[in-house]
Amino acid sequence: MDLWGWILISCAAAFGLKFAGYLIPARFLQDERILRVAGMITIGLLASLTIVNTVATGQTLVLDARVGALLVAGVALYFKASFLVVVIAGALTAALLRLAGMP
Repeated sequence: MDLWGWILISCAAAFGLKFAGYLIPARFLQDERILRVAGMITIGLLASLTIVNTVATGQTLVLDARVGALLVAGVALYFKASFLVVVIAGALTAALLRLAGMP
């Protein structure tokens, strides 16, 4: 099967999964445990995507200025800084680390 076949299968699977969400009864989705699990899955997915985009380059892992920027942004989030401050602190850290010679 060529690439377009796999793309079409993936699209059909994604559509089927989204459509299946409409078939779940509303009373099931209002359960407190389900809401808590759904919230935690979202946080876990976002965290894993952030880490993968920070330390992965193709098939290799790298430690570069992005890791430092992520750590500084994490500290800023811990101290409940606003989103704009977190982004600026991370970007400034990455720029300074690259200026210091870190790849």
